[in-house]
Amino acid sequence: MREIDITAFADAWKSGATVVDVREDYEYEQAHVPGAQWIPLGELGSRLAEIPGADLVYVVCASGNRSLRGADIVSASGRPAVSVAGGTKGWLRAGHPVEQGGTR
Repeated sequence: MREIDITAFADAWKSGATVVDVREDYEYEQAHVPGAQWIPLGELGSRLAEIPGADLVYVVCASGNRSLRGADIVSASGRPAVSVAGGTKGWLRAGHPVEQGGTR
């Protein structure tokens, strides 16, 4: 399983899933999945140790493209990861809550 849809992701999120947002700072500050940890894609490989726990990591971006690369990076480290298809845009379209700010 390399990708997960918004509905399945929402269920996982409600259960306390580990979520990593790999977008740029300005994107994350505008709107992100509540509780998502921000690690830009370009820094992800060197910051994997910052991701808590040992469970499946849900990687999110704006639409699902960068998160596919991010999930590959996490998976290559030996940790299970999936990309959230549709990303934050899909999350918003589905009417789920978002937070703002948080990178500084």
